[in-house]
Amino acid sequence: MAAEKPTVTPMMAQFLEIKSRHRDALLFYRMGDFYEMFFDDAIAASEALDIALTKRGKHDGDDIPMCGVPHHAAEGYFLTLIRKGFRVAVCEQLESPAEAKKRGAKSVVKRDVVRLVTPGTLTEDSLLEARRHNFLAAYAEVRDDGALAWIDISTGAFHVMPCPLVRLAPELARLNPSELIVSEANISNWAELVPDFEAATTPLSRSSFDSTSATKRLQELFGVSSLDAFAPFGLAEISAMGAIVDYLEITQKGKLPLVRPPLRENVGGAMQIDAATRRNLEITHALSGGREGSLIAAMDRTVTAAGGRLLERRLSSPSRDVNLIQTRLDAIEFTLTNKQQSGTLRDMLRKVPDMERSLSRLGLDRAGPRDLTAIRNGLSQARTIEQTLNSSQVPTLFQQNMALLQGHDAIIDLLDAAVISEPPLLSRDGGFIAQGYDEELDECRKLRDQGRSVIASLQAQYAQTTGIQSLKVKHNNVLGYFIETTATHAEKMLSAPHSETFIHRQTTANQVRFTTLELSELETKIHNAGGRALEIEKRIFEVLKTEIIKEAPRIAEASKALAEFDLTTALADLAVGENWVRPMVDSGRSFDIQGGRHPVVERALRKQGQSQFVANDCRLTDGKDGAAIWLLTGPNMAGKSTFLRQNALIALIAQMGSFVPATSAHIGIVSQLFSRVGASDDLARGRSTFMVEMVETAAILNQADDRALVILDEIGRGTATYDGLSIAWATLEHLHDVNKSRALFATHYHEMTALSDKLSGADNATVAVKEWEGDVIFLHEVIKGKADRSYGVQVAKLAGLPAAVVERARIVLDALEKGDSKTKTSPKAIIDDLPLFSATPTPMPLQVEKGPSASDEKLAEILPDELTPREALQLLYELKALSGV
Repeated sequence: MAAEKPTVTPMMAQFLEIKSRHRDALLFYRMGDFYEMFFDDAIAASEALDIALTKRGKHDGDDIPMCGVPHHAAEGYFLTLIRKGFRVAVCEQLESPAEAKKRGAKSVVKRDVVRLVTPGTLTEDSLLEARRHNFLAAYAEVRDDGALAWIDISTGAFHVMPCPLVRLAPELARLNPSELIVSEANISNWAELVPDFEAATTPLSRSSFDSTSATKRLQELFGVSSLDAFAPFGLAEISAMGAIVDYLEITQKGKLPLVRPPLRENVGGAMQIDAATRRNLEITHALSGGREGSLIAAMDRTVTAAGGRLLERRLSSPSRDVNLIQTRLDAIEFTLTNKQQSGTLRDMLRKVPDMERSLSRLGLDRAGPRDLTAIRNGLSQARTIEQTLNSSQVPTLFQQNMALLQGHDAIIDLLDAAVISEPPLLSRDGGFIAQGYDEELDECRKLRDQGRSVIASLQAQYAQTTGIQSLKVKHNNVLGYFIETTATHAEKMLSAPHSETFIHRQTTANQVRFTTLELSELETKIHNAGGRALEIEKRIFEVLKTEIIKEAPRIAEASKALAEFDLTTALADLAVGENWVRPMVDSGRSFDIQGGRHPVVERALRKQGQSQFVANDCRLTDGKDGAAIWLLTGPNMAGKSTFLRQNALIALIAQMGSFVPATSAHIGIVSQLFSRVGASDDLARGRSTFMVEMVETAAILNQADDRALVILDEIGRGTATYDGLSIAWATLEHLHDVNKSRALFATHYHEMTALSDKLSGADNATVAVKEWEGDVIFLHEVIKGKADRSYGVQVAKLAGLPAAVVERARIVLDALEKGDSKTKTSPKAIIDDLPLFSATPTPMPLQVEKGPSASDEKLAEILPDELTPREALQLLYELKALSGV
């Protein structure tokens, strides 16, 4: 007899069929009030979410693993899974169980995936950081051309730029996308192409990158016959943009977000900053990984989410356009000179909600009633702000943006009339449409909430019509609502003129029961009033959503303008609060900072209640060869790295269009910013600290041009002394002679200070210190000149090295320095001759502090004025004996 073939339940067969189409995602399978996962999905999800793993039925004779989460709390679970590298396919019920039963008693409810949740396609506020963009990017190559496109579907911002492969890593570091789409043809060697990219990488088929298909997708999306209306895009740019649109169609299941027309970025429009420099300077993220301790945390005084995101974009992409920078600085200056008006403007901006993200959710059909009020309140504030500012006196930047705040009266009035001031979060909760907006809705609500009073009113009407005051309208579960009167009055109701109105239903021993068409209709309305009211509200919601989407491009522009006002007033507030000044930015090569300060360190010192930050000057002057370099020497802990970083940050802050932390600043446009500061290894790729240092230095020397600003700290310290010195020496010469860059070069190799005599564009500077009783006091003051020593032993003592180690180091250092000065030979020759390196030396005894000695105690007892000569002589003998001499 043949073995019985294992059976699969219809529901499980449906799960397996849907799962087969989404193998790379966890399938959240909707069952009533829960999302359930089965098989391997359940095992993976239970471990990632730390929830119970159970079982449900059998498959091929084995228990089916199962776990589940409540559908109303699913967003929190999505976020956890996304952060752990998973993707989620959300499978919803497309019909009710009652509808399924119409097809047969055992029919399975129709289900299908309505959305793929991936890192780059999040829109919910609970899954996103309000002040950060969440970019989805795509890279495409067509022949020898490359392009990078990116979109934030939570705001609709869509950008593209030509991008050769060599520029890809720095651009990804600038954008920091959550997810990157690449052709499956390149996925195998992607880690080698962009080694520092840590976000999710998603391969798509080559057809998604086909430029012909991409053109059609983009034309359909934007409703145009030609993309030339936006910009003269190359094939690679069209390919990258088309891949993004294709991926959105896949993940959103046809419900595309409200995408703004693509903006083509100019490759040379922004200061170029590579990934290592961004990391070293801690522009948007501290080295610890969080926001606290970064430059953006020290500068962010914006009061709106959109303003915070704009600040992040500006800091990530400082401009190289002098006119644009001056326009932004003019706006800040105007804000500073009109403090009262600016204060009022800032107070109004605090009431502006995040319209950009509300618009996106409305377009994706994920919005709620509060998104309607966000649009209404944001546009209302925009109108108030526009009326407050005097367009004839404001600067150019304000004038440009004020025009975008006008013309929204119709949508404001519509939403004012339709939506209550504080609606619920979800449309299914109802109660968000204002009273008086829709007559049918008002009637349903009245019946739902005041059914008894409506029935009582009808009862009074019937009693008056018939003249029977004892007439009652009652209800039971069999008849529903009915009219009841005594048998005595029944004949009156059955005779004309009432017989046409009242319909006999039932006669009991003492009562006769009637109904009317009006009462039957009212009963039906009361019974369905709650559900009907909710249906009407949902219908009105859809109408309002449609009206908003019609105005979406103009609303998005208004939101963009409000963000500009927010950032400008925030930077003005920062300038006043932190005593920052307007920089002079031009197209020259000047770099003259007077009284410069590090904004992050200064803020940290203030928080800790420590001493004030010591401001320093930095003036890089071109030599006859075109370079301008400061060779900075001095001890560790003296502030060399802080000085290097602060000047790089001042240049960056100035070119984003902000005042700067200094008493004055004159900066010629910086085309590239390079930083090689700090030490770290990369064990995952087999790179030592020194190898990482050399790779980063090589990138700088191979790319820096004569408009770059380069800061280098301790080049060559990761290897032997002479190797390191020779590498540092050659690096400085290359920067001077070949790159001709403006640079700050910090080193402990004080032998290199002699280069200032050879290189016309190199000057020596040092960090001043003061020695006191063998210790070093850091003054944190940068002055012209050079250091002849590094004070390493003193710093080691401050760090807490054992006293014996510090003392031994002093002896070794003294021997090396004396030997060198006497013999004029190399340190290696001196080391070979010194016995202290030929055998292991005897450790120095620890110096332990003790109490007063016996001789000290004896001396304390002596009263010299009372001693005779003989007694004094005797005391000398006793003290000699006590001291052991």
